[in-house]
Amino acid sequence: MVFLDTTIVNIAFETISRSFHTTTDHLAWVLNAYSLVFAAMLIPAGRVADRYGRKRVFLIGLAGFAVTSALCGAAPQTGVLIAGRALQAVFAALIVPTSLALILPEFPAARRHVAVGTWGAMGAAAATCGPTLGALLTEYASWRWIFLVNVPICAVVVVFGVRLLRESRDQRADGLPDPLGVVLVAAIPALLSFAIIEGPAWGWSDPWVIGGLVLSAVLLPAFLWRSSAAAQPVMDLDLFRVRQFRLANAATLLFSIAFYGLMLGNIIFLQTVWHYSVLTAALASTPGPLVVTLVARPASRLAARIGYRPVLLAGAACWAAGSVAYALMVGSAPHWATHWLPWNLLVGLGIGLTLPVQSSAAVESLPPARYAIGSAVSSSFRQLGAVLGISVFVAVLGTPAPGTALEAFHRTWWVFAAVGLASGVVLFVPRLRRATPTAAVPS
Repeated sequence: MVFLDTTIVNIAFETISRSFHTTTDHLAWVLNAYSLVFAAMLIPAGRVADRYGRKRVFLIGLAGFAVTSALCGAAPQTGVLIAGRALQAVFAALIVPTSLALILPEFPAARRHVAVGTWGAMGAAAATCGPTLGALLTEYASWRWIFLVNVPICAVVVVFGVRLLRESRDQRADGLPDPLGVVLVAAIPALLSFAIIEGPAWGWSDPWVIGGLVLSAVLLPAFLWRSSAAAQPVMDLDLFRVRQFRLANAATLLFSIAFYGLMLGNIIFLQTVWHYSVLTAALASTPGPLVVTLVARPASRLAARIGYRPVLLAGAACWAAGSVAYALMVGSAPHWATHWLPWNLLVGLGIGLTLPVQSSAAVESLPPARYAIGSAVSSSFRQLGAVLGISVFVAVLGTPAPGTALEAFHRTWWVFAAVGLASGVVLFVPRLRRATPTAAVPS
């Protein structure tokens, strides 16, 4: 449900824009507000759960997610919707790290890689199926139901969670995460995203755009220094001493930029260039997500047997090939079966081989005691990638005239093909090793 909400808004993007009479770059913050706050709060939320109880924090997160989803569904204007999305992300961040921390104790050590792989596969499948579900709700009810549908789901999970989940804590957990670090981890991508989104419209020489770029660059080393000096840092830099963890998160960031940018771009292309309805656009994109759901869990099992690197490289190659094919083959006239469907399936295969395997590759390199915090860091990199991907899409697309729209979308496909391929190439330097249960990181 949480990862579904990172993409479910995509299909209703144009509908919400018309409803509130707003622009694409303004409405992009409906997506980015969720991803930014989600990324910033994931690691602190994991620390809070370790100290006060994972079951308790998980259930509080569900209750808050329901209330804030209702607020988003009832939003009277864009500002309220953006604020509601930011609040929704706070409670989403309480759910994600606690969910994995509650799952892992139920499995013996030898089966935990299957649990992590399944957990990652569910997140990947949800993110890719978001537009289809969003289209059905938008077409047959209202765009507001893409948020309101969360309320009954949360209620059901809370009822079963109270009865079935077992409470657990980390007895060594002490203190809350550094508040300045929390602010910095949200401010840096927010400033960069602001500059990327507004740069094409305001001009790259605009003082506000330059200020956003410069300040984000200045604050990054400040954040790293703070993380090394604070008593309770937001990000435990010791985790990045593990080479596989470091490389897997770099690959996650790059692939997420491509994934979230292209997912939004494809939906908007189908509605604006091919003039598909909301539902038709979603159905036209559905075969790819179906491939993801079929491939995600077997891909995690395959990676556990042969190593993560070859599976991730294959996924990046499939993604890049599909994105390049979009740029070379798709024209202004709609030819779905011959010019869209094959590449949609190929991109879906790339996603299925990549997103869930990246989640597993990151946390499997850590001792079991660090799985929860490792998953929070990995999820943060994915959400930061979502922010940057949406920002890059808005910047590269610009505001093209009807006659130049196809060329603008071709540019976005080339860009996201290159970024997606880079997520595989980065694994070559240095070499990504297969996970072992003895990976050394302080626990």
